[in-house]
Amino acid sequence: MPTTSNLIGKYFPELSPKQIKQFDQLQALYENWNSKINVISRKDMDQFYLHHVLHSLGIAKVISFEAESEILDVGTGGGFPGIPLAILFPAAHFHLVDSIGKKITVVAEVAKALQLSNVEVQQARAESLDRTYDFVVSRAVTRMIQFYPWIKGKIKKKDFNSLQNGILYLKGGQIDEEMQETGKPYRTFPLSSFFEEDFFETKKVIYMPWTEKR
Repeated sequence: MPTTSNLIGKYFPELSPKQIKQFDQLQALYENWNSKINVISRKDMDQFYLHHVLHSLGIAKVISFEAESEILDVGTGGGFPGIPLAILFPAAHFHLVDSIGKKITVVAEVAKALQLSNVEVQQARAESLDRTYDFVVSRAVTRMIQFYPWIKGKIKKKDFNSLQNGILYLKGGQIDEEMQETGKPYRTFPLSSFFEEDFFETKKVIYMPWTEKR
């Protein structure tokens, strides 16, 4: 069974002892909750750290969130990418939302067990939120042309990270046609540039800077 020390630590060698412990606790926590509320497919649990944790941390290879950054995770499901990112960036604040209550129950309990004080969990649809954030992250909940309107007006105009505020979207396969539907600028970061495992061969981080009314 992969653990932090031989997979996550391979790509993030500067983890603190606290972070290593938190990452190492993740699989047991999710296995326990998954036996009650199915938030991760059974077959994926065998590759939990690869398919869920390291995949989520692909965003951290594109940006290192500054302290006090506010990040919204839309359609977080079981807590991805928000939970792994919150462990890695304890000085940033993460708001994890999903419309499905049972998934949010699991995410809240995992965050509590890991003592992640920088995580806020809410059952909600993104379009109903009345707040603004530096970045919105997500794991391909829908096509970007549908996703984009959900977060309209929810990204702050003032930037202080290495990237301009915007969307960081984990996506697989061919994405150019889908992204061009939006008519918006974007950049593609292939995760195979950062991770050597075959799983990442077609996986990408799509970055869309927020350019409206700047």
